[in-house]
Amino acid sequence: MNAVVVTRPGTPSVLQIAERSKPSCGADEVLVKVMAAGVNRPDIKQREGKYPPPAGVVQDIPGLEIAGTIVETGTAVTQWKIGDKVCALVAGGGYAEYCKAPEGQCLPVPDGFSFEEAASLPETFFTVWSNVFDRANLKGDETLLVHGGSSGIGVAAIQMAKALGHPVYVTAGSDEKCRFCEQLGATKAINYKTENFTDAIKQLTNGKGVDVILDMIGGDYTPGNIQSLAIEGRLVMINTMKGKDALVDLAQVMMKRLVITGSTLRARDVAFKAVIAQKLQKNIWPLLASGQIKPVIYKVFKAEEAALAHELMESSAHTGKIVLSFAH
Repeated sequence: MNAVVVTRPGTPSVLQIAERSKPSCGADEVLVKVMAAGVNRPDIKQREGKYPPPAGVVQDIPGLEIAGTIVETGTAVTQWKIGDKVCALVAGGGYAEYCKAPEGQCLPVPDGFSFEEAASLPETFFTVWSNVFDRANLKGDETLLVHGGSSGIGVAAIQMAKALGHPVYVTAGSDEKCRFCEQLGATKAINYKTENFTDAIKQLTNGKGVDVILDMIGGDYTPGNIQSLAIEGRLVMINTMKGKDALVDLAQVMMKRLVITGSTLRARDVAFKAVIAQKLQKNIWPLLASGQIKPVIYKVFKAEEAALAHELMESSAHTGKIVLSFAH
């Protein structure tokens, strides 16, 4: 099979098409003929040599989410059959014509969705559900603040939270991106280049603050996050784009009874991810089928244009998801 491989750690130019052996699936896995694969920031880190795949996962082929058709099933697989159209969260190997996936990490391609649309779902939807609804326990009419509202994660978080009845505030880096987020359903988008998000949140919530913050920025955003949380608020970290070190006002943490937590998804075991898949299929997949939540794709690149896809991801000029197509 052909695959996009990382020839050595470095810039996007190190991504090249190469021939690799087609993977064989284990007893509880399926083999998917990949039609499309999502592009995510962890792929960038892997290409740079800063985020190695877990042990036992293909090391030189990035890609954490795929969509395509099942062409082989393991001996213990009960949920799927050959010919089923699925999208799946994988720990690596997604930038290839074939990729294996645990059966519990697969979800059906929603009715009417293209493979490109379906491939844009798993990584962001698994991540948002796990962190916002499981770890941070966003519930009732609680409010959510998402940093990076126009990113793939942001797009998923805005739509999922709004569909489930939660007011959502976001930050984004331009007025155009802010309008985009509000059209998706954000109650208010804050341009962090022209506004102080802490002051804006204080004003928008009449001084109360928000109940949950989903943050992929870290670094010097942290003091503002602490200030922006309501009593019993929860801060969930999923990346540290501005640095892993931060100043934390512990007095505020104590007085407001805050929870600061975070997670990474890639290294979690199959059983953990399978539970998230079940919750998504129950709570979110019907909303995708009905059109209440929609995939937002900024651009689709051919697989051989993976370097261009990574350049776009690194530029942060996009709004929504970037996808690679293997359907040619």
